[in-house]
Amino acid sequence: MNTISPLEQALHAARALVLADLVAGDVAEADVVSLVEDSIVQRRWWVEQWPDGADYVAGLVAQDVQDALLERYGRWPLCPACGSGDPHALDIEPELGPDPHWVCHKAGVKVAAVGDLASATGGAPSS
Repeated sequence: MNTISPLEQALHAARALVLADLVAGDVAEADVVSLVEDSIVQRRWWVEQWPDGADYVAGLVAQDVQDALLERYGRWPLCPACGSGDPHALDIEPELGPDPHWVCHKAGVKVAAVGDLASATGGAPSS
C-alpha cells in the first residue's frame, strides 16, 4: 500500500485551498491554475529543504499566486469587506506561519481562512 508523505499531503492541501479561493473569485482559468502548479513545484523543493515548514505551504502558495496574478492580471483577491473606496487586494497573515488568513489591512479585519474565500464573498467578514 502506498501512503502519501506529509510533504505531499501539505502540497495537495495547499493546492486545494488556493484553487478553492480562485474558484470563489471566478478566476480559476487554465492559465491561472498553471500559476498554482508552478508555485507547488517551487514550494515542493522549499519544503524538502525545510520539512518543518510544511504547515506554512498554503499561505506561501497563496502569496505566490497572488504575486503572479498581480504581475499578469491585477490585484487578487479583491477585498469583499470594504464596500466603498478604491478596490484593494487582501493580504495573507501570517506571512510565514500556520493557519493563514486573508485580511484587509484597510478595515483591520480577518476576512477568511485561505481556502474559504467563498464564505466571505456573500456576507460579512468573519472575525
